[in-house]
Amino acid sequence: MKVGLLDSRAARLHGYWAAYLKELGVEVVTPSLPDAEALGLGQKTLPGEALPVQLALGRILALDSVDAVLLPQWAPVQNDAWSEALGELLSRRISGLPALIPVPDSAEGLEGAAAEVGLRVSQNAGRVRLALERARIQLPGARAEMPPLSVASRVTVGVIGPRTLLAEELLSGDLRRAIAALGLHGVYSPELPLAEVLKRAERMEQADTAPAGERELFGAASLLSGKGAVRGLIFAAPARNGAALAALERLAARQHKPTLLLTVDAGAQPGAWPDLEAFRDRITLGERSQEQDA
Repeated sequence: MKVGLLDSRAARLHGYWAAYLKELGVEVVTPSLPDAEALGLGQKTLPGEALPVQLALGRILALDSVDAVLLPQWAPVQNDAWSEALGELLSRRISGLPALIPVPDSAEGLEGAAAEVGLRVSQNAGRVRLALERARIQLPGARAEMPPLSVASRVTVGVIGPRTLLAEELLSGDLRRAIAALGLHGVYSPELPLAEVLKRAERMEQADTAPAGERELFGAASLLSGKGAVRGLIFAAPARNGAALAALERLAARQHKPTLLLTVDAGAQPGAWPDLEAFRDRITLGERSQEQDA
């Protein structure tokens, strides 16, 4: 059996699933096109959808003759059908796709789901048990370090957004370069230790019932806003994703530090975010005043 595995930079457990499938003796197929071409294919096929959806579809279409594809589950926000049921919706919209199998992208429920996938693709219970044991070494460690919060001669900003946007260089690279070009040091929410993010998310109202994606966004914003080095927060939503934009608007309204809300599209040109420079000036004004007083 040939199983497709997307080269998603946003997937936390890509290494685990690659190792697991290898131990199962399954032939693993990855997209045959570079990400930029895959995105273009997805944009042509679903022009009205959000960037992460287009990129995921493009990567699926760039797989050659597979029987099934493993799709890491996205952390959903309120009213975002794509993040709740990506595979199901893609199969409805696009005919002829291989079987799309949603798989966990965190430790919760991982081995049970992996066992089901293993039996489905290999039909060998003994091999599945052995593969589960050998693949555990690929799981991320429980302890993860915070990224650097300060860089010399730069003012620090937190950048909060869906992992499917900010962890993908192809999608967020223009924004990252624009932030750096203004002399800012960006600390991005996907780079934060997940355990600390989720611990902060416990402070969220109705945390037990809130969608996983909103808990992650809240936890990241809470963690970064509590750091003295972080002078302001930028909230970034994928273009054409009204649910993510609404979730970030709600979150930005709760902050006490300066905030900026942006939408990010592919191929952004210089000056795509005219409010970014004004935001830089706003958060650096206090820094300059302190230097003058000194």
